[in-house]
Amino acid sequence: MAGFQYYLLCFLLCLLSTLLLKYVFGKRTKSGTHLILPPIPPALPLIGHLHLLGPHFHISLQSLSAKYGPLFRLHLGASRWIVVSSPAMATEIFKIQDLAFADHAKLGSSAEETPYKKYGLFSTPYGDYFRFVRKVLMTELLSPRQIERSRAVREEELIRFLHSLVECAEKKELVDVGAELMKLTSNALSRLVVSARCSDKGDEAEGIRELVKETFEVGSRMILGDVFGPLGKLVSLLYTKQNRNLHLNFDAFLERMLKDHEDQNRKIQHEDLTDMLLKLHKDDKADVEMTRSHLKALMVDLFIGGFGTTSETILWTIAELINHPNAFNKLRQEIKSVVGSSRLVEESDVAGLPYLQAVVKEGLRLYPPLPVTTRSARQDCKIQGFDIPKASMMSINLYAIMRDPESWLNPNEFWPERFLVSTKLEEEAVGENLNLLTFGAGRRACPGAKLALTILYRTVAAMVQCFDWKVGGDGEAKVNMESEKGSFLHMAHPLICLPVVHFNPFASSI
Repeated sequence: MAGFQYYLLCFLLCLLSTLLLKYVFGKRTKSGTHLILPPIPPALPLIGHLHLLGPHFHISLQSLSAKYGPLFRLHLGASRWIVVSSPAMATEIFKIQDLAFADHAKLGSSAEETPYKKYGLFSTPYGDYFRFVRKVLMTELLSPRQIERSRAVREEELIRFLHSLVECAEKKELVDVGAELMKLTSNALSRLVVSARCSDKGDEAEGIRELVKETFEVGSRMILGDVFGPLGKLVSLLYTKQNRNLHLNFDAFLERMLKDHEDQNRKIQHEDLTDMLLKLHKDDKADVEMTRSHLKALMVDLFIGGFGTTSETILWTIAELINHPNAFNKLRQEIKSVVGSSRLVEESDVAGLPYLQAVVKEGLRLYPPLPVTTRSARQDCKIQGFDIPKASMMSINLYAIMRDPESWLNPNEFWPERFLVSTKLEEEAVGENLNLLTFGAGRRACPGAKLALTILYRTVAAMVQCFDWKVGGDGEAKVNMESEKGSFLHMAHPLICLPVVHFNPFASSI
């Protein structure tokens, strides 16, 4: 009897799932005709296509697209997605129909648990507030003028970074390259936002990195709630206390930073991004009212958007250069021919270093900071003959697009020379070339792309100019390029190297 009940239950679940799928995706239009929806793999009851996903989300989507095409549907438990995996399809979303896909996908229960969810640039719907904030970021906070004004901060942090590496080289000490790069980028960003270094002992900014790290960890757990639908509320409850504490800690830190910047007796060496945000907060003539919650949301976006992503890209690029000594030496020779042998490469040199730009772009192509990004359809529309219903959640696989064999020769190989035929080196890297979507494109493109590229170019150039990097006991081993399991491109194994000084920028001052 028990066996009969089990099979009856399985039958009813299958029947219910089939009816539900037909209801959701077999809708008719008002004229009575069936929608022409993208193809879909066979699904299992309740879990949908979760069983088709491996440890690397972006690679799993790439494999599915090879079988079902560049546009297909995917059910992850209770979540319904349309996956985009080709430059042509991405062009529809990011350029041709950009306005129709100007919202990020709402991630249900996880979105509700995100600090300042209503005010952050990433999560806020497209509209007046989004346009105002993006304009502020592009013309004020992250404008070319502001990037130039903050050059001294980046210079100081790079010098600290190089000085530390020179000391390790002189002592023949091994270096965790990823950890050192994280210090460099997080200190530079923290100083730009709140005028505080993350690694200064006793400074309140010490905890920023940990808060950002915990935000990613809690966020990834909360996404489980979206997969399991109504049952996801139970998943969310498991982490409610941790998420609430995280929000309180982040809010307390940001409030202290704001009050510190409002202190009339504060000594200001240079105006940081928090100072500029407070000016907007006090501006009665601003197009949109900026509350303290708005300010905090933008500060969180700046921290979360910048911490880790830039350092990871530098790490992957340096690792590829170590594994490709011909490219490494070619880049070093280019730097020497332009800069000479008596000074450190500077930001102003980058325009005359086309191979450096090609190397960085190739690193970004192979290891995009965000392998998969999202959009949501704001209205019913079509993509190359397929109907996309309003509110459809779109998953754009940037990783697959930038390794598309129809767009790239030998797409999985590190070959910077592929970019030397282009005359739009920087424009391609920030979204003009829709084969190379390193920072997204369209209205939702990353507003910090210019700043990120500035740091990437200078840091990679300095690391190649100043050091040889020895891996393994004999110094001749290859870097293990395996990535961690999950939705992001993090190295699975720390890059431990012995730096050997090739050019010491401090030799004359020692």
